Amino acid sequence: MEKLVTHAGIAAPLDRDNVDTDAIIPKQFLRAISRTGFGPFCFDEWRYLDRGELGMDLDSRQLNPNFILNQLRFRDSSILLAGANFGCGSSREHAPWALKEYGFRVLIAPSFADIFYNNCFKNGLLPIRLPRDTMRQLINECMTQVGYRLVVDLERQCITTPSGNEIPFEIDTFRRHCLMNGLDDIGLTLQHREEIIAFERRRLAGRPWLTYNLQD
Repeated sequence: MEKLVTHAGIAAPLDRDNVDTDAIIPKQFLRAISRTGFGPFCFDEWRYLDRGELGMDLDSRQLNPNFILNQLRFRDSSILLAGANFGCGSSREHAPWALKEYGFRVLIAPSFADIFYNNCFKNGLLPIRLPRDTMRQLINECMTQVGYRLVVDLERQCITTPSGNEIPFEIDTFRRHCLMNGLDDIGLTLQHREEIIAFERRRLAGRPWLTYNLQD
């Protein structure tokens, strides 16, 4: 998993509460069996005027001009400013996969659905919770300032706005450690690789009928 220590990027406002995971990545795309390829279909039913399906030629589809992320100034955004209860609905892990592949690394909202919040950390996304009044200020500034760029410092737990205003945020120490070191569940397990191999050797020695090869 890619490390995230500091991130600077253009912010985009999605000023809606209760954005569910079916809006983030609609159900018809869940037939794919890999963890990649979902980015082009992120917010598909809002981004396009037609219904999307797997295998469609995206270049032939018509963008919805009224959807905020389709505005030219937000197309390269990597920080999403969202409303309360972002990521509610089903527990599909495809939602953070789609958001990350679309280009987002940081999500900032007043609150997140619990399972979605946990899935973000497991997939290299940083979800930050801020008070509603602070979010309203950020969204208003983002809407009125072209090229609104935020700097997110995970080590200092601080967001810096274009005016130099610093906004602190809270994050669980363990999750912070994992993001800063690029550790997902597999990475955490591999930190104990030598102990795992030693255990398997002892186990194989005591049960020789369990024949398999150990990867040193």
